[in-house]
Amino acid sequence: MLELEARPLTPEAFAPFGEVIDTRVSDYFHINAGRTRRYHDLARVETLGEEARALISIFVSQPISVPLDLSFLERHPQGSQAFVPMHEERFIIVVAPPGERIDPESVQAFVTDGHQGVNYRAGTWHAIQSVLECEGEFLVVDRGGEGNNCDEHPIDIRVTLPHGEAVTSPREQEETP
Repeated sequence: MLELEARPLTPEAFAPFGEVIDTRVSDYFHINAGRTRRYHDLARVETLGEEARALISIFVSQPISVPLDLSFLERHPQGSQAFVPMHEERFIIVVAPPGERIDPESVQAFVTDGHQGVNYRAGTWHAIQSVLECEGEFLVVDRGGEGNNCDEHPIDIRVTLPHGEAVTSPREQEETP
């Protein structure tokens, strides 16, 4: 089993896989008579293939427990996929570069701080949504249209958080005496 410790998410560390969506480190300009800051063009939406279009969805994810055990990673070969937390939800990210197979040496894990979103580039291998602490709502922008846009690759991975930080799901917290 591949064991990873999730490290803090930074734009530089995540650059091989896509973009970090974070207004705290992005430029903006004013619109709407100066009352609104527009953080413009934070991620590249990729929609490849015939009749492709961008989709905007909301995902509601149940929290996971740490250590997080994964049995596969997935990729979307025909489009990018962005996840933006709507209520400061922290989540774990596991990624590997695009390609037909996954080199275990290339797999990386990150943990967000609740203010960051991510945009996975087309073909980037990644784990399924893994929100921490509580149910999470995410604005998701990805590709719709003809053709298969989801591949899975089996791989056993265990992810921990830095410094032994423990996170349990609300259900497990209720069951603890």
